Amino acid sequence: MRPVQILLNNFIYDVSQITIPTDNVDDEWVMKPKRWNIRFIKRFMLFIGPISSIFDFSTFFLFFYVFRVGESIFQTAWFLESLMTQTLVIHFIRTKKIPFIQSRPSLLLLLSTFAAVAIGWIIPFTPVGAFFGLVPLSPFMLLAIAGIVAVYLFLVEIGKRIFYRYNDI
Repeated sequence: MRPVQILLNNFIYDVSQITIPTDNVDDEWVMKPKRWNIRFIKRFMLFIGPISSIFDFSTFFLFFYVFRVGESIFQTAWFLESLMTQTLVIHFIRTKKIPFIQSRPSLLLLLSTFAAVAIGWIIPFTPVGAFFGLVPLSPFMLLAIAGIVAVYLFLVEIGKRIFYRYNDI
C-alpha cells in the first residue's frame, strides 16, 4: 500500500477502536478480576500472530500470482483485507468464549467495527477512494477477500481455543 493508504487504513481502524472502553466484559472476569500477565500476553501474541502473517501472504499470493492484478487493484485488495482482519479480529480475541454467541460486545463496539469495515468497502467506489489511489474491485475479488477474512477469523478462533487449552490465565 502507499503511505497515504496506510494512514487512511490506520485512521479508520483507530476511530473504530475508540469504543473499546464501552465493551462488555465476560462475567467471570468481573466476579474474579485478573491481574495483567505480560508473559501470558506475549505467549498469546506469539501463538496467534503468525496466523495473521499467513493470511497476509495468502492475500499477496492470490492477487499477485493468481489474479495477476496491477498496482492499484493490489493496493486496494490489501487495504480491504488488512482493514477487515485487524478490525474484526478484536471480536475474537476479546474473549475466551465464542464471539457474538457466548460473549457479546457492547453495541458501540459492534457498530464501530462493522461501520469501519463498511466504510472500507465503500471508499474504493467513491471520489475519496480515487483521491487515495483506491479503485473499485470486481465482485469476484471482493468475494475472494471476504473468503480469506472468514477463513482467517475461523482459524484465529480455533487457534485461540488451542492456546487456552494449554495456557489459562
